[in-house]
Amino acid sequence: MKGVVTTAGSEYLAKHGRPAVRDAECLTISRQRNVQIVGKANLSEFAVSPSGVNEYFGTPSSPFSGWLHRYIPGGSSSGSAVAITSGMADVAFGTDTSGSVRVPAACSGIVGLKTTFGLVPLDGVFPIDAEHLDTVGPMGKDIAHVVEGMDLLEDGFAARYRAAVSTKPLAQQITIGRLYLNRPDPGNLVLGVADPGNLVMGVTDLRNLFFSLTDPRQLLLGGTDPRIDKAVDKALARSQFKVVTLDQEFTAKWRQAQKDSNVVAATGAWISDQRFQNKFGVSARTKSVLLLGQILRTSEYEKALGRQAAWQHALSAVFSKVDFIALPTLQTLPLTVPRLGSSAVLEARVLALQNTSPVNFGGNPALAIPIPVERASVPVTSLQLVGPRLSEAQLLNAGRLIEARNPPRK
Repeated sequence: MKGVVTTAGSEYLAKHGRPAVRDAECLTISRQRNVQIVGKANLSEFAVSPSGVNEYFGTPSSPFSGWLHRYIPGGSSSGSAVAITSGMADVAFGTDTSGSVRVPAACSGIVGLKTTFGLVPLDGVFPIDAEHLDTVGPMGKDIAHVVEGMDLLEDGFAARYRAAVSTKPLAQQITIGRLYLNRPDPGNLVLGVADPGNLVMGVTDLRNLFFSLTDPRQLLLGGTDPRIDKAVDKALARSQFKVVTLDQEFTAKWRQAQKDSNVVAATGAWISDQRFQNKFGVSARTKSVLLLGQILRTSEYEKALGRQAAWQHALSAVFSKVDFIALPTLQTLPLTVPRLGSSAVLEARVLALQNTSPVNFGGNPALAIPIPVERASVPVTSLQLVGPRLSEAQLLNAGRLIEARNPPRK
């Protein structure tokens, strides 16, 4: 934003950065329409933390937090989500490289839209991987506000949304491919034993812990909380979409894309931010991510990028049969901020639980929308809809239908 230091959530940049000489290009329409910009939002440092925690500026407060437990706000665009839930803003923008719009939307019970790669200009946006993954998208308390946000990012979007509603006004006209990720990924099981203190102290929501331990399907660490899969299935059924189950072959490709996307994102963070690796005022949390990216660049980066085209082809093949893919945005309810333990392990746990990064690797748009969940200490979980490239208007129309039939429980 012109005249304001782009801190990217960093103490170092807050103290040493210079005010921007011009706005980011994605603010052009907002400026033309004289939109009231109430402020710049907090975020994870350099946008690399999926928890949304920020030690220097303070961590934005989740609307679900209470005296007993403090939930993560989700990152990296944690401040953007909390600006919505606190009533400070009607619309907020955030960047999404691996889920940084959808994860905070899921953790805060609001709507977030990850846009098609390349749709919204990135000039002036603090990068992680602008060449392969970075996007800018809107967040709002409901579908209507996200439509307004998209109309500020893409001129004429509101008219395209109205056309999508007119073309398919009923859910029965839309076919959803349901993706199930309810079995644990063995590659993630090490997270449970790498830091026992973090694991134990992070579980302060006793009701969520009880239902996880008393459900036989949750005896293995990892996989999707069955309450969340049930919530997604009920929301789709109430909305009256035509639903088909996607096969295990595609599930395996999704899991591989998640690993590859995480490799590319971590390496992108190193490429973009390596100049800050040894700076005083950059957190240990961020430096650990940069170090990981440095290691992955030599060992896994090129192999991961080599599989990107095949993944994009696999998505195109699915979208020749269904309109959208549906799955949980997160595999569990939001984690709590641990009182003890390693910050690096918290970030690894959140990264393993989010179902968002394969969408970035494909370049597709995706919508995170709150839906009611039963037997939980928070009122909502989040359903993610993934669409073909440039289907933002159609995604929001499907989101409108879900929202109408699935009000959050009180």
